[in-house]
Amino acid sequence: MTRATKKASTDRGELDRLLDGEFLAHVGLVRPDGWPVVMPTALARDGDRLLIHGSTGAPWLRALAAGAPACVEVTAVDGLVVARSAFESSIRYRSAVLFGSFSPAPDKERALDLVTDRLIPGRVAEVRRSTAKELAATLILAMPIGEWSLKISAGWPEDEEADVAGDAWAGVVPLRPREYDAQQPAPDLRPGIATPPSVTRLLTPRRS
Repeated sequence: MTRATKKASTDRGELDRLLDGEFLAHVGLVRPDGWPVVMPTALARDGDRLLIHGSTGAPWLRALAAGAPACVEVTAVDGLVVARSAFESSIRYRSAVLFGSFSPAPDKERALDLVTDRLIPGRVAEVRRSTAKELAATLILAMPIGEWSLKISAGWPEDEEADVAGDAWAGVVPLRPREYDAQQPAPDLRPGIATPPSVTRLLTPRRS
């Protein structure tokens, strides 16, 4: 059995936890002009579908909206595996690739609200609604979560017996969960406007 096979998981709950814990994805597709592209984008899971959004002027988004086959990759790095040899050193990670096709979300405003609150929970209630012009300039696309591959690397160093008997240190260095630094008010923010609750909550250190 290969290492890649050992890392494979069919646990849908693990997939959902990965998608809900990360908000940056990379979308791969072949554009109509024949060029393959991989684009970074914000991601939100809404039950059994993925949501992404962007400008109606983006060629890659228009290609997706037209039904181009796509793959979506999401990775979380959980730590470094420090082995007794460089060969056995590696990364603890959770990584998924999802396959399918996007189409315009029929519930455009609700879907945009979900993406906004995924990035900054509670922000939708603090800001004005999008204008008709803004909505017209935005594509919000959805892809069913159907075909996917999930790999989880959570092990310890797998050193040779001769190396285990040696004097080199081995172990794991966990990567702390994402934490936000102190907020930086915009240069043109009017005096007297307090930091909103949605931002204040982001500044609270996250617990694993």
